[in-house]
Amino acid sequence: MPSDVMSPGVMCWVPEPPRTLSLRKEHAVFERISGSLLDPESLYARNIETFHSPELRGLNMVMGFTGFADAGHVVRQINAELLDELGAEVVAMFDADQLIDYRSRRPHISFVEDHLQDYQAPKLGLYKLNDGLGQPFLLLAGFEPDLQWERFSRAVVGIVEELDVNLVTWIHSIPMPVPHTRPVGVTVHGNMPDLIEGISSWKPTVDVPAAIGHILELRLTEAERNVAGYVIHVPHYLSEAEYPPAAVAGLEYLGAATSLMLPTDRLREAGREVGRQIAEQIEASEEVQAVVTNLETRYDEKSEGIVRRSLLADENDELPNAEDIGAAVEAYLARKDSAQ
Repeated sequence: MPSDVMSPGVMCWVPEPPRTLSLRKEHAVFERISGSLLDPESLYARNIETFHSPELRGLNMVMGFTGFADAGHVVRQINAELLDELGAEVVAMFDADQLIDYRSRRPHISFVEDHLQDYQAPKLGLYKLNDGLGQPFLLLAGFEPDLQWERFSRAVVGIVEELDVNLVTWIHSIPMPVPHTRPVGVTVHGNMPDLIEGISSWKPTVDVPAAIGHILELRLTEAERNVAGYVIHVPHYLSEAEYPPAAVAGLEYLGAATSLMLPTDRLREAGREVGRQIAEQIEASEEVQAVVTNLETRYDEKSEGIVRRSLLADENDELPNAEDIGAAVEAYLARKDSAQ
């Protein structure tokens, strides 16, 4: 605390010296006082038989949280495909009552004539799955917590350390001014250069609204755990609808990073049907045709040559600034909030 130093007839204000603790020292101090904080382990319940199985040690982990952006419903599709197709076994379940704001994100329930049924309680769990070749991996999937982000992050980092997870990968998606007729783009970030260099099609410096995945990536990096995040680029004119090709791309990137064979057949088939519907709608509107053609032209121009430039660059080859990108993402989130 600042102190007052008295001299004859004069009161001097002597401020504290600025904090100079290193990140590691700050964490050491944090660890010493952690006993006064809410126990992060009380956020989740373990499946005792599964959690302590030696088979879980040293696996890769995939994370997908619904509720933030999720353009094209990419995360929702990926979570559903993995949980439905790969025989998920519960390892731990998080307490939704501690993490979600029900009034801002109300769960659905069915009213059938004269009674209620099918309450869709929010779920956030850690699962063990096996890929197409029988290789086990972990999946942390469900709603993005509304509350207690730091406590939740400490809980997840604690699980990663206890299970000695080899690599944590996570996925989310954003709307981008790109055409659906070109390959789905991605931006990769994290502390794994081998998974980043040469892959990202957009490498900006911008301020965007944070998600729990961002916080987890920061905390995992501080804990010196391997982590990589994948941002899938969804054509902005398709971001409100379910867009399977973007989910397929997300699964392919996750599979390549973790050396897992992840299922994509059902999503590919759904993508072909969505493609036919999109083609019909474009054919029926000259205005939409013009928009797509313009996006294709810009994409192709920016993709030419050895150096791949950002697909967001304008006609002067300049990137939009942080305010432009932040405003676009916030506008998309506002539309999603108003639709809920």
